[in-house]
Amino acid sequence: MPARSSFDYAIVRVVPRVERGEFINAGVILYCLTQRFLAAKVELDERRLLALAPEVDLALVRGHLEAIPHLCAGGKRAGPIGQLPQKERWHWLVAPRSTILQTSPVHSGLCEDPVRALEHLMDTMVRQPPSEEQAPR
Repeated sequence: MPARSSFDYAIVRVVPRVERGEFINAGVILYCLTQRFLAAKVELDERRLLALAPEVDLALVRGHLEAIPHLCAGGKRAGPIGQLPQKERWHWLVAPRSTILQTSPVHSGLCEDPVRALEHLMDTMVRQPPSEEQAPR
């Protein structure tokens, strides 16, 4: 059995009107120091977001969300933040901010495989369970 590693994660939230404090979860950022892993998955449920804030600029939100996995991966494509060491990119990504994209407080867990842990967090924290009409019978 592979050794379990500790990891930290934060939920990416879209907060269309910061003054109202309402948000929808749109992704997860996961950092596992011992496995040198930093990655994010994002999935925007545009219908839910438009129900919360019909005036939101979807293109702007999509663009900001799409940047997060690139920042996690690092490299020149991710700009100046992408040049930082992995741990510094993690801290930059989860730093508190009052913009349309925010992250939850950081939480911890244990996993054997951070890729599977990230997928599990997406399933439980971001993706909506299928409605009864969509559920297989």
